[in-house]
Amino acid sequence: MASANTFNAKDQLTVGDSSYEFYRIDAVEGSKNLPYSLKVLLENQLRTEDGENVTAEHINALGSWDENADPSTEIQFTPARVIMQDFTGVPCIVDLATMREAVAELGGNAEKINPLAPAELVIDHSVQIDVFGSDDAFERNVDFEYQRNNERYQFLRWGQTAFDDFKVVPPGTGIVHQVNIEHLARVTMTRDGLAYPDTCVGTDSHTTMENGLGVLGWGVGGIEAEAAMLGQPVSMLIPRVVGFKLTGAIPAGATATDVVLTITEMLRNHGVVGKFVEFYGEGVAQVPLANRATIGNMSPEFGSTAAMFPIDDITLEYLRLTGRPEEQVALVEAYAKEQGMWLDPAVEPRFSEKMELDLSTVVPSIAGPKRPQDRISVSDAKEQFRGDLKNYVVDGHGITKSSVDDELRDTFPASDSPSHDAQELSEEAGRPEHSAMRANGDRASNPVAATLDGQQVDIDHGHVVIASITSCTNTSNPSVMMAAAMLAKNAVERGLQVKPWVKTSMAPGSKVVTEYYEKAGMWPYLEKLGYHLVGYGCTTCIGNSGPIIPEVSEAVNANDLAVTSVLSGNRNFEGRINPDVKMNYLASPPLVIAYALAGTMDFDFESEPLGVDADGKDVFLQDIWPAPADVQSTIDTAVSQEMFTEKYADVFAGDERWAALETPEGNTFEWAEDSTYVRKPTFFDGMTMELDPVEDISGARVLALLGDSVTTDHISPAGAIKADSPAGVYLTENGIDRKDFNSYGSRRGNHEVMVRGTFANIRLKNLLLDGVEGGFTRNFLAGGEQTTIFQASEAYIEAGVPLVVLAGKEYGSGSSRDWAAKGTSLLGVGAVIAESFERIHRSNLIGMGVIPLQFPSGETAESLGLDGTETFDISGITALNDGPAPETLKVTATKEGGETVTFDAVVRIDTPGEAGYYRNGGILQYVLRSLAA
Repeated sequence: MASANTFNAKDQLTVGDSSYEFYRIDAVEGSKNLPYSLKVLLENQLRTEDGENVTAEHINALGSWDENADPSTEIQFTPARVIMQDFTGVPCIVDLATMREAVAELGGNAEKINPLAPAELVIDHSVQIDVFGSDDAFERNVDFEYQRNNERYQFLRWGQTAFDDFKVVPPGTGIVHQVNIEHLARVTMTRDGLAYPDTCVGTDSHTTMENGLGVLGWGVGGIEAEAAMLGQPVSMLIPRVVGFKLTGAIPAGATATDVVLTITEMLRNHGVVGKFVEFYGEGVAQVPLANRATIGNMSPEFGSTAAMFPIDDITLEYLRLTGRPEEQVALVEAYAKEQGMWLDPAVEPRFSEKMELDLSTVVPSIAGPKRPQDRISVSDAKEQFRGDLKNYVVDGHGITKSSVDDELRDTFPASDSPSHDAQELSEEAGRPEHSAMRANGDRASNPVAATLDGQQVDIDHGHVVIASITSCTNTSNPSVMMAAAMLAKNAVERGLQVKPWVKTSMAPGSKVVTEYYEKAGMWPYLEKLGYHLVGYGCTTCIGNSGPIIPEVSEAVNANDLAVTSVLSGNRNFEGRINPDVKMNYLASPPLVIAYALAGTMDFDFESEPLGVDADGKDVFLQDIWPAPADVQSTIDTAVSQEMFTEKYADVFAGDERWAALETPEGNTFEWAEDSTYVRKPTFFDGMTMELDPVEDISGARVLALLGDSVTTDHISPAGAIKADSPAGVYLTENGIDRKDFNSYGSRRGNHEVMVRGTFANIRLKNLLLDGVEGGFTRNFLAGGEQTTIFQASEAYIEAGVPLVVLAGKEYGSGSSRDWAAKGTSLLGVGAVIAESFERIHRSNLIGMGVIPLQFPSGETAESLGLDGTETFDISGITALNDGPAPETLKVTATKEGGETVTFDAVVRIDTPGEAGYYRNGGILQYVLRSLAA
């Protein structure tokens, strides 16, 4: 649709021999000193102005943006493209396939269900590290991946043929965000002779990695992404923008990972949820593009919607390096300069808030043991670990011992790595009476004997059992990846070895990493330490770590040891990495290897040697840490443009496994009744063109009473499926062997599995129960007996009793997981009342017809005297039938004795667009009715 062009902003831009139309943002008064990110939004409004969804008033609101005001103006943002990964992308395509049938049933044209903007899906979340430490680890892991996911991959191949403008990057290529910045991102888009900024929303919260390239975008739930693919704009408020000034340069010994952990801690403490962050100042020019991408990647960890770097010469250099055509690079430069989007360090845009970091003050850091924002200086890490260990161990024994760990552990297939063949434990190993607790300084210690590859060792609290180089955050960054390889080289040359209880793995973010390691001659040293290639994908960071070494697992579980993982990722939430591991730490790739050499978190790199060399001399970390100049020199020699052009030349073709998949045909999908991976969901069953009026909630019971920082991992886990869980029982009843359960993430195309997995995280703490972890609750229809959350939900739904969830601060933080909202809705939850919400999950709840409410400022469930046994009445929702969302709703909680607690809950339906979605029962229902009409 052509723009109304009220501001006469349309103009011509000539670049070389090509000419493009574009919309000048300087046609709007006030645009000159806007932050870069708001200039992108302003262009978006000018180009999509239709007089209805986007009006002149919206455009003027951006131009006259008051940086000091709280957000109040809603705009409709139309992203240029959508990117997905397979865990979140499969349910998107399932929904689109279902919508094709539903729109036809409503009298519309099924062909209208088709992406109207480029949509690309990268399969990167399904590879699991079953095999490690061997030359054939990659091939065998990919074989396992195809065996487990054949149905899903066939379905995605069907989608690639059935939908226009939808492409799939096959397995074994790379991590979605690295493939995005290295190949898919355009920075400046062209379509039908029009040039405009590349903007992109994605079904993964780390879509913000593209912010480092100057591409405005962020993670959305799958349901929002589907709507964006179908031409629906993203409803949002013009945000506050936090200016983050960078000065100085990163010192020797510190890495990009240390910078991003420092920034994460600073911004999380400052409070940036719902805001844009934008980097400016002289120091920006000192930040290489890969480091910018690393910082942008962690935007969800510090809570901002986006973390932007404007376009400059460094952007252009990266585009050339990664093989973008010179014509495209020239267009990016010309467009950015013409639109005032080129970085000028001398100009300070107007910002809502300002922060500053002198990069020279950054020190080597890790984060953990369970949150990315909990940064620890490496020099303090041993002392901090000992303090944190007290939260996991009392009198030498784990304090959260539960059979769930053992049963969940069994769902991982046994490791069959040839260099880690399972051996019997010695007769005494793993038996508490033979492993007495002893004092070890001021920390608990419970050494347990085990035999590993014929070697007698002790496994103790704090031992590092996983040391994994993985995740988009760092594997896209040659500076830290090459530093890790060079540290490995130095370690091998000094005779150091990884401790035998450590599961090591190398999962690069793209094939380019493999290539430059090869050219630099680094693979022999990495492999000598066990860092063989295991796959290209998220692996450990998403919970696909695979089993730890069997003998270690047996010792850990028999004695409830609090062991640790160290990974170069962005997520270390409880229960996410591996069921055997309680404490998880984020670190730079070279530090991952350093901790593998140390073998324990109870280690001080400054005072304790990693080992001795052939001359009997102690070797400390500082002795093998590569100099930054040497790292850069190696990168300059080993990384070339040809690597990128070669590896991405045919990125959508895939290998022979992908080509050999049988692909269903037709514009509508033939659902297999016996499939346990891909099933037609029930979201549109019985839907008509007429709206059902929204109603107040009365007589609701509490399904779960939850504390602070409940993540989407807690609500909808991605990892292994426990055998006796509702999802495990369902799979067993459908003839699936336990070894073939796969993961919740891989089964997101099956609503029957996912609703049973909602709130099923093994570490979920439902405060309706005392000291119980996992997906359990009380059924108040049966006298308050303990049961699974799914079983309780079934009973409540059958009895016609609505449900609510009560929660604390930062509810729904973490991954942009649409099933956290879909599952909540299918469980019969009508409202979530929390102290605060993370952005994506709040909008996802609305998108599934669940109303998000906040306790009054300063109040909590505890301060109001609520224990979850009450019945809840929520009045005033019906006002939404006739107008915008009210600011508050009256909530009355009635206790068993008849006394009541009343409070005014803040309604977190923030925009008129969101109110429209809620009235329709959800965003997809809204879109369906629009298309059918």
